[in-house]
Amino acid sequence: MILITDGGSTKCDWIAINSNGEKAADKIRTKGLNPAILDEKKLRKTIKKSDELLALSHQVTNVYFYGAGCGTEKPRLMLQSVLEDYFPKALVEVREDTYAAVRACINTNDEAAVVCILGTGSNCSYFDGNELHQRVYSLGYTLMDDASGNYFGKQLIRDYYFDKMPETIRLAFEHKHNLDADYIKYNLYKQANPSAYLADHAEFMFLNKDSDYIKDIIKKGIRLFSENMIMQFKEELETGIPVHFAGSIAYFSQDEIKEVAEEFGYKVGNFVRRPIDGLVGYHANNI
Repeated sequence: MILITDGGSTKCDWIAINSNGEKAADKIRTKGLNPAILDEKKLRKTIKKSDELLALSHQVTNVYFYGAGCGTEKPRLMLQSVLEDYFPKALVEVREDTYAAVRACINTNDEAAVVCILGTGSNCSYFDGNELHQRVYSLGYTLMDDASGNYFGKQLIRDYYFDKMPETIRLAFEHKHNLDADYIKYNLYKQANPSAYLADHAEFMFLNKDSDYIKDIIKKGIRLFSENMIMQFKEELETGIPVHFAGSIAYFSQDEIKEVAEEFGYKVGNFVRRPIDGLVGYHANNI
């Protein structure tokens, strides 16, 4: 049995397939397992809470984990060690989430493309048809993550407190979220996953996309992401390769992304809301 995981900072989706490439169990969802944010104890606690995962632990022969926070060696190896303990009969492979986006988005295994992730966090890489290339390594939600869920959540909270929201949007935002200053600071500075907390506020944008204010926020974030991340591959883009997008923020911002792409002159390719679906197909075809 093969276990495939799309791991984000907010949540992880796990799908098991058998040797015939067929689903062997219902999709399992756990809280996020970002090893760059969570320590080993919290990673273990999250997995241990899932009875469904533990029930499969001795049946799994391979674990393919694609996750946020797995792009540098130390956190990647820590998570790999945790997974090896819980799946003792399995070969465990941990890769950064960009590989999941590549395998879910590209049309053929050897297609060259720029592949972007816009979910709780954000990232961008160039896939040359064989290997993945990054020229700017993400420093996480505090310094980077333009156009991500946590970026947009931060912008909304800032605009609320700086009184830059239209009144109707302000009232709707108050109704949707607890905006007490102490509550916000507690979640940002005392809780384990502040990026996921911020990203939770981004859903508000897509419930109010008829507002010019909201559309402007979305396009501003995508412009920043395009300038800082996508255009680092300007020479490759000039050959006509597509720019694919994975993640819920990208999926619900397709119109704005296409508008900004015209401004910057790059070609938009596929949008994939949940990379896990494409990953299942990829691994089923490569068993």
